[in-house]
Amino acid sequence: MNFEQSFSQQQNQVQKMAMTQQLQQSIQMLQYNQEDLLNFLNQKALGNPLIEVSVPQERLIENFPTTIAYNPDDDETNYMNQIPDTYLSLFEYIYEQIHLTMRDTRLRELVIWLSEYLDTNGYLTITLEEAERLTKAQPLQILDALVLLQQLEPGGVGARNLQECLMLQTERHEDAPNMAYIILEEEFDLFTNRKWKEITRKLDVSLNEIQRIFDFIQTLTPYPGALFNGEKEQFLKPDLFVEVDSKELKVISVKSGLPVIAFQSSYYEDMIQVKDKDVTHFIKEKQAEYDWLQRSLTQRGDTILRVGTAIVKKQKGFFILPDHPVQPLTLKDIATELEIHESTVSRSINDKYLETTFGIFELKHFFTNALNVLATEESTSEQSELVSTNEVKKKLIYFIDSENKRKPLSDQKLTELLAKDGVEISRRTVAKYREALLIPTSLKRKRFEE
Repeated sequence: MNFEQSFSQQQNQVQKMAMTQQLQQSIQMLQYNQEDLLNFLNQKALGNPLIEVSVPQERLIENFPTTIAYNPDDDETNYMNQIPDTYLSLFEYIYEQIHLTMRDTRLRELVIWLSEYLDTNGYLTITLEEAERLTKAQPLQILDALVLLQQLEPGGVGARNLQECLMLQTERHEDAPNMAYIILEEEFDLFTNRKWKEITRKLDVSLNEIQRIFDFIQTLTPYPGALFNGEKEQFLKPDLFVEVDSKELKVISVKSGLPVIAFQSSYYEDMIQVKDKDVTHFIKEKQAEYDWLQRSLTQRGDTILRVGTAIVKKQKGFFILPDHPVQPLTLKDIATELEIHESTVSRSINDKYLETTFGIFELKHFFTNALNVLATEESTSEQSELVSTNEVKKKLIYFIDSENKRKPLSDQKLTELLAKDGVEISRRTVAKYREALLIPTSLKRKRFEE
């Protein structure tokens, strides 16, 4: 049997879309929030002398002043207004207290040494035995250093576990319940696992008193060092504003804080006069890049405004009705109405915010799944209706807020109450929504007040 192998050339015509670098960057610009967009434009400006980036700060929406009237004389005696806002790390804060309250001794050196082993939450990450071995100090010296460290602010710093952290804070509170420290020290596991009846038998204390202690412990912090993470406050920057006029809604683009670019015309005129082919090619290329960026910025703003307007139209009741209900809405609904791709809608709402007279909301807030709700007797419709998962969560919150705290509603009972209200969902789904709302189980919601 002979096997023959032959080669031939064929030409096939295939049609496909190739994404240019500029197209990819245009898509990225749509997805960027205002801060990311500013960073992107600044990077472009570094390589393009014709681009000047600025961020207008004036508010372009009526009835929202950018300044607050004040008397300049008020600042003459208030010298604290002249001090810049600074952020200390936890270690710096501890270090300052050590030098202010302790004499320069071997013991102070050990306190400083231990403070270097605090994590960002304020917990000590080294054992006393390890500290003894590394410092060559006596056990009693290490213990004294730890006691001094735990006396510093914030309360609970230097603790080696959650139990000790809560005990240190309780020790400082004059209004702490009498048995709080003892219960934390002797019956911590029973207390946290809510096996309170065993505690009543052991310590001869009432359930009502344990409930008071539990409420007090809730006011303490398990992370005493969390306030010293060095992070500055992040302020939300709305991209859109909804204006309500006689129940008519108008969506406006918010220009304040949105970066803009300007063309450096004087530099362009100077460079275009240079009789050099390379310079002319360079300056023309940078002018084209500026034109593309300007078009992309305009298109980005128009797309976000179109998507935002469509969302507001679909969620009109949220902006007009007092309880602000959110109707079922998907990306596909908006994409179909605007005749754009779902991914475009997704990028348009990514990290974008909408401002109203009653708060600022992320555009993603208005997208929620729909649930089938059986028509009730009062309903005139024979078909099932649709409600959003947000509405179901509101019902759950209402039922739980209204429950008898001595006999809280189980997930099964909540499922039955929702069914009576026309919402047929499983107990597992109820549990999932409850956990999403950060609501504990019925066992942990139970109170023992008389």
